[in-house]
Amino acid sequence: MSWRIGVDIGGTFTDVAVVDETSGQIDVVKTSTTPQNFAAGVIEALRTAMQRHDVPPSDVTLLSHATTVVTNAILEQKGAKTALITTRGFRDVLELRRSARARLYDRNQEPPAVLVPRHRRFEITERIGSEGQVVTPLEEGEIQAIVEQIVQNDIEAVAVCLLFSFLNDQHERRIGERLSEALPDVPVFLSADVLPELKEFERTSTTAICAYVGPILASYVERLEKATRELELPPLHIMGSSGGVLDVAESLKMPAMAVESGPAAGVIAAAFIGRQLDEPNLISFDMGGTTAKASLIKDGRVEVTSEYEVGADANVVRWMHGTGHPIKVPVIDLAEVSAGGGSIAWIDPGGVMHVGPQSAGAEPGPVCYGRGGQEPTVTDCDLILGYLDPDYFLGGELEVDITAAEAAIRDKIAGPLGLSVQRAAASVIEVVDHNMAEVLRIVSVERGHDPREFSLVAFGGAGPVHAASMAAELDIPRVIIPPIPGGFSALGLVATDLRREYVRTFYQRLDEASHAELSTAYAAMEGAGMGMLVDAGVPEAKRKLQRAADIRYTQQAYELTVPVGDGEIGDGHLVELAEAFHARHLATYGHHSADEPLQLVNIRVSAIGTLGSLGLKPTAVAEHAAGFAPWKRREVYFKEVGAIQCDIVARAGLHGQAELAGPVIIEAADTTVVVPPEWVARSDPRGFLVMERSADG
Repeated sequence: MSWRIGVDIGGTFTDVAVVDETSGQIDVVKTSTTPQNFAAGVIEALRTAMQRHDVPPSDVTLLSHATTVVTNAILEQKGAKTALITTRGFRDVLELRRSARARLYDRNQEPPAVLVPRHRRFEITERIGSEGQVVTPLEEGEIQAIVEQIVQNDIEAVAVCLLFSFLNDQHERRIGERLSEALPDVPVFLSADVLPELKEFERTSTTAICAYVGPILASYVERLEKATRELELPPLHIMGSSGGVLDVAESLKMPAMAVESGPAAGVIAAAFIGRQLDEPNLISFDMGGTTAKASLIKDGRVEVTSEYEVGADANVVRWMHGTGHPIKVPVIDLAEVSAGGGSIAWIDPGGVMHVGPQSAGAEPGPVCYGRGGQEPTVTDCDLILGYLDPDYFLGGELEVDITAAEAAIRDKIAGPLGLSVQRAAASVIEVVDHNMAEVLRIVSVERGHDPREFSLVAFGGAGPVHAASMAAELDIPRVIIPPIPGGFSALGLVATDLRREYVRTFYQRLDEASHAELSTAYAAMEGAGMGMLVDAGVPEAKRKLQRAADIRYTQQAYELTVPVGDGEIGDGHLVELAEAFHARHLATYGHHSADEPLQLVNIRVSAIGTLGSLGLKPTAVAEHAAGFAPWKRREVYFKEVGAIQCDIVARAGLHGQAELAGPVIIEAADTTVVVPPEWVARSDPRGFLVMERSADG
């Protein structure tokens, strides 16, 4: 037998997905996340999963991990003590930023935090021109003084970002060499390596973030690798934000690529089951303990963007641009809202109820966890309404205090609003469901797509509880609940490929682009990508390269990415590029201008090592006829009919093509599926549940 193992750290739980490559059977083991030492929780979860399934380390073919270490270091501003070296006169690029303002008319808004304070930003005399020529030679004599200041300030990492170094990197390379000679234990990140493309602020920000989180990621991965070696497991891989895994060496070269690795894994898992179910058009919805995330999959393709901000402020409904730290690396296009099982419900001074953005997180967690939480959360309300079973929480592994949850809702919500506890809890759920429906609207309607043409894949521990309500609000016809939804993102870690993205600026008008220069540039990037795949041990038959290009109209400031065909670049490639861009612009913005000249800005190469496909199967296949038997009954509140006695069915007891008419609750160890009135849920032998509106609904 051979096994793949994926480990995903969430805000509340750490999930380990274990997949038997031969049979396709899957399972997920959940343990509590350990914020004080994430690695300890990962190792505990790995040991538990391997013992439960009797997995010998020698049979593990892939070990991949989605980590929150990078994101948390930025959000909590607990990264390395970082220095930045820039061209003289450009010391304050990180603070000047762009002109975007999150709240246009708020004159008192605070500017976003700067990860590298001004006293640790150093200037050096040099200048590369806009065509790559040396305008001012590098004053190497100034480097020693900078080295001395780095030592005096106990700097732990250095970012170097010089003007136009993406066209000529000789000055950056020389500074890097001198710093490495003088400070061999201090990591140095050059923008020419991290992001060799135009847009000075984004390039500086991305390079600074890599330096800021690099030592943190390196320390974490070193501890984790040591522990996995002691377990005799294979080399560790890290999930990248674009939806592929990287080997550790590559992830440490580009730490910013590990941002949003967990959410990316969930979208990859959704696309994976879409292929199994022949459902190419999906909206993935992941609701965990702290946030809810959505992404759109069109024709089986996951959308990726290079415009992303880490740590952007939230206004509950969405994250706001211009408030975070931009990273210009490929990230799966996600919409995110600060709403999850741990989101706190509260009343403002005007008597209006809100849910989030504050969260109880993993510590102390919801009130019902009995770990010191005092503020009512979404999970507490789900428990009060009967959606969750106090005797079967996490399969009975977690004992909950429903009395404490009731008291918190009564004191903080029901009392101030003059409502019953049950009605107050229902109001909290209505608010959070509406907020989360907005992220579905963002990735569908606001991207020019009709949500009625898509199915909703709901996962995360809380996703299946709230999925039908959101689908009804957007008139989405089908909701798909995959096997092990509570640990579904971990499945994406073992259902993806090895992937590394390369980019460089190639600034020419498309109709004037040199075929030879473009072919040469792509060949150089493909050579680097192929070298990475060879170093990672990917067999030749499983190596793949994909080209793309960033293009815009000549008067635009932002680009769209379109695919580029293989082979020597010729006129046919450029015609196809133009047609693809116009079609993408029409789909994205609702219009295009076929007569407007196009500007080629960046070229991209994705180096992919395919890891082989999986066939997903339930952990146990029942051989008897379709049907089900109610497990028990309890009172459940539905806004359509109020509080009623409702059948509670064990998901493990659904056999074959079972059909259940709502209202009904389907329980599993990792999640609960709420089937409201006027909905029907159907199971299939592969372990999926599909919910649709009933004929009478």
